[in-house]
Amino acid sequence: MQPAGRALPVALDAMGGDNAPGEIVAGAVQAVRERDVPVVLVGHPRLLYQELARHDAVTEIPIVRAEEALAMDEGALASLRRPRSSIAIACHLVRRGDACAVVSAGSTAGVVATGRLRLRAQQGVVRPAIAVGLPTLPQPTVLLDAGATADAKPEMLVQFAHLGVAYAETALGMWRPRVGLLTIGAEPEKGNKLAKRAHELLAAAPGIDFTGNIEGHDLLTRKVDVIVTDGFTGNVALKTVEGTVRYAFEQVRETIAESRVARLGGMLQRARLRELAGRLDPEAHGGAVLLGLSGTVVIAHGSSRARGVAAACELAARLSAQGIIARIGERVASTNKSHRRW
Repeated sequence: MQPAGRALPVALDAMGGDNAPGEIVAGAVQAVRERDVPVVLVGHPRLLYQELARHDAVTEIPIVRAEEALAMDEGALASLRRPRSSIAIACHLVRRGDACAVVSAGSTAGVVATGRLRLRAQQGVVRPAIAVGLPTLPQPTVLLDAGATADAKPEMLVQFAHLGVAYAETALGMWRPRVGLLTIGAEPEKGNKLAKRAHELLAAAPGIDFTGNIEGHDLLTRKVDVIVTDGFTGNVALKTVEGTVRYAFEQVRETIAESRVARLGGMLQRARLRELAGRLDPEAHGGAVLLGLSGTVVIAHGSSRARGVAAACELAARLSAQGIIARIGERVASTNKSHRRW
């Protein structure tokens, strides 16, 4: 156990991600030195010592051995085939009380499955959900589920709303977040059977400020604070937004480079463009949060480099310190009293 008075470290899966372990270790060094976030690396010791030596950080960051790792193309079943993987050991550290949170840039399906197996769901939570912050102003809009539970039931979407509200209140400081249901029309009767029934349940759910349905073009309009949907739809929506943002910036760069006048205009707007690019850069925000488990889990983008990994560690440490698990537990316990067991 961690000595009294010292902050628990973030357990960082050093073998997960497209750029592991080099960028993951570099991100850990940044988190420790620049963001004052304690980190413990989980992975193959020889490889991690080599990477730490590149940064002269061998004595700064401890290592926990894990000989196995989940490949980026491995799915949920890999969590059963590799019980000693780096993500499994990281989850074990949290469950044992030796770390405050888990961060991984590995396979999302593998992280979700391993988290469910090793950390278990919080009492009363039927399925976990992945929450992401969409880049809206003045605050991010929380979208969930972004891929943890593809085949959801209407009752699960109500619980996702409670998870999202707890996250918005705790992490973003929102008061009474407005909740919207993502579907194909604003009218209550629009959508498939899942959306229609979920609308009925959300409209009657206590503790949720449900404003009704929203459509895909409302994702970035800040019409609501929390957007609820099933994991299949949410993942498609998230990747559509990410792809659109990348395409838009590529077009802006090409337009600015087309002429001397355009380049001059770009130089005059450099500060605003940099601010916009930073706000839309997923690596600046740390990643997605897997809500509903008995431990804080942050899933960084698979292609994350050092800055994104450091931001994910900072987000995980902050959520743990803010008591996100306890806040979700309180909300779920209070709402389950008036609902039958699903």
